[in-house]
Amino acid sequence: MRAIRMAVMAAALAAGGMAAVPALAHHGWGNYETTAQTVEGKVAKVAWGSPHVTIWMDRGGTMTEIVLAPISRMEARGLKQDMLTEGAAVSLDAYPHKEGKAEMRAERIRVGGQSVELR
Repeated sequence: MRAIRMAVMAAALAAGGMAAVPALAHHGWGNYETTAQTVEGKVAKVAWGSPHVTIWMDRGGTMTEIVLAPISRMEARGLKQDMLTEGAAVSLDAYPHKEGKAEMRAERIRVGGQSVELR
């Protein structure tokens, strides 16, 4: 009986630990400035995945990573994967990283004649 209880307890702890992994990978927004900048250009690369879609843009010779919203939110608001491809012209309202990294968090994206709120 004790062995069964121990096995159940070990399984519960393992399941709880696995559930925490995505939370550890997800970052907060506290690392970004509070004033947005408008950024325009062409998409150099797209990563359409979880937890957030990410694009990269060449900004004056520096490849900048731009964190967008989760896929479900973007699609619910009308932004589909085929609209956000390499070479697509975009305009973004985005917050730069506080530490000066070539990274921004986007609040709004304009692409293909649509403006999509990402928050």
